[in-house]
Amino acid sequence: MYQITADRPIRWGFLGTGGIAASMAADLHHGNNMLYAVAARDADRAAAFAARFDASHSHGDYRSVVEDPDVDIVYIATTHPFHRDQALMAIDAGKHVLIEKPLTLNAAHAREVLTAARDKGVFAMEAVWMRANPLILKAQELVAQGVIGDVVAVHADFSIEVQFDPAHRLFDLDNGGGALLDLGVYPMHFAWLFLGRPDTQQVLGTLSPTGSDATVALQWGYDSGPTAQLRCATTASTPGRATIAGTAGSISVEPWFLNPRRLVVTTSEGESRVDGDETAYGPQIEEVERCLRAGLLESPRVPHADTIAILELIDQARADLGVRYPGEA
Repeated sequence: MYQITADRPIRWGFLGTGGIAASMAADLHHGNNMLYAVAARDADRAAAFAARFDASHSHGDYRSVVEDPDVDIVYIATTHPFHRDQALMAIDAGKHVLIEKPLTLNAAHAREVLTAARDKGVFAMEAVWMRANPLILKAQELVAQGVIGDVVAVHADFSIEVQFDPAHRLFDLDNGGGALLDLGVYPMHFAWLFLGRPDTQQVLGTLSPTGSDATVALQWGYDSGPTAQLRCATTASTPGRATIAGTAGSISVEPWFLNPRRLVVTTSEGESRVDGDETAYGPQIEEVERCLRAGLLESPRVPHADTIAILELIDQARADLGVRYPGEA
């Protein structure tokens, strides 16, 4: 696969025109990137999206973007059950891919996609935008420096209130509905950054009337002693803060750990703050650009192994709760 030189913009092709795709498109001004083409199942919707974000090409089918020789990277922003096939189609065409979280419905599909990308020699990354956020990186740096001692506990909760509607994406099993894949992936990635893979996982939860996971509480245990308490739900909104506790202090990631504005660091010496801006999708876009121009096949910020491992833990949690998707057959 050719390396993209620094003297021209990276040309993005989008599959999907929903809210996340719009947020990504609005932030493509970061670095040297441009929205070149967009596709949706409805050609008029794709055309309206292209006009809104100054893309020169729009299509009513996804293959037209994937097979366009001028598209450098395909961003897959459709709903979960379509990620696997669309990613494989793009990879087969020799395109780099950024795939919205969750990368696929389960770990087996993720291995298939990421193995295909490596075999083809193209870049692939799960779009967990939080992992490129400067304040999240700063929290990792502070922990690595021993500012709060050894990490003994992580707490994170990402929950929202959605009125039950069997046709809503979050409750529709045919569309990959459920709290874990949409919301729980974030607290799981967060805890992973500071504690790594747990040795044990305990699961509590409730199901919606359609059988999707509506509330999920996870406890991760580590043989060396630390624990993580993680929660996600579609039944009520929670503040969205996260905490890393250590033997010598703690770090609170506020007010919303996915896209924080500050870190509050508490030690025996008192309390200090590290302030930042809500950066949205810009750092993720810049990380993808950095990797593409460097000729990398994966980002060290979101390694393939982490994506697969967290989906393995989600698979286990769903099995414990009795949640299975038709698309997994």
